[in-house]
Formats: sequence, structure tokens, C-alpha cells
Amino acid sequence: MKLENLKPAKGATHNSKRVGRGQGSGKGGTATRGTKGAQARAGYEHKVGFEGGQMPIQRRLPKFGFKNPTRVEYKAVNVAALQALSEKLGVKEFDIEALIAAGIASKGDLVKVLGNGEITAAIEVKANAFSKSAVAKIEAAGGKATVIE
Repeated sequence: MKLENLKPAKGATHNSKRVGRGQGSGKGGTATRGTKGAQARAGYEHKVGFEGGQMPIQRRLPKFGFKNPTRVEYKAVNVAALQALSEKLGVKEFDIEALIAAGIASKGDLVKVLGNGEITAAIEVKANAFSKSAVAKIEAAGGKATVIE
């Protein structure tokens, strides 16, 4: 097998439609654009969401729902994940930079530690928020939970 011998599989390619090449081709005259109107002319561009004059879907459907402008979204991290990281890396202190380095959180995330799972390691955790159960589990294991601003 050589590069110059390679060709596409049978049926994988087809010749492009040659329009506007005379009446004998069957696609001359209007070149498959129909007769008259903006769409038959060069440079035609429709607006985003235009549906040919039919009432567009974004106007047919009613508005609904509510977007809270003051919502604060946290990246959830469970104590089980902190326990696993502590065992794997041997780290006893976790802050947001350590979680970003471990791939649990992303830069700019607000981190909230939740109490799902068990924790036995005495670790010190600094995060933006904690659930009550997470604080209880961390402190029961001999660790410390600190809220950062």
C-alpha cells in the first residue's frame, strides 16, 4: 500500500451539482433557485430564527421561568473525595488551590464541602462554604473546617 494508491471507499464521494451551465444540463436558467424573490438573488441572508414568514418559535412560545440574578453557585466537594485525596497524596491541608491542582475544582469556582461519605483522616480544609454534616464529620475525625471569604 502506498499513499498514491489510496482512494476513498466506493460511494463515499460524489460529484458536485453544476448549476447555471445552460439549459441542456437541466439545471440552467434559474440554477435551482426557483423564480424571483430575495432567495433567488445573490447576497441573500435571512435573519437568525427566520422561518420563511411563519411566526418564529421564539415568538410562538410564551416566556416562562425565572433566573435569579443574585444566585451563588458552588462547586460541590464531598468529604469522601477529600478522604480519598488525603490517602492518595498524603496531604493534610486542603485549600482551593490544592483542589484545583487535584482537578476537583476549576479556577474561579466557589467550593462548598458536603458531608457525603466517611472521613477518618484529620485534615484541615479551607473552602467558601460547608454543610453542617461536613463540618461535623471533619471535626469528629480531628480536623478543622475554615470558611474563607
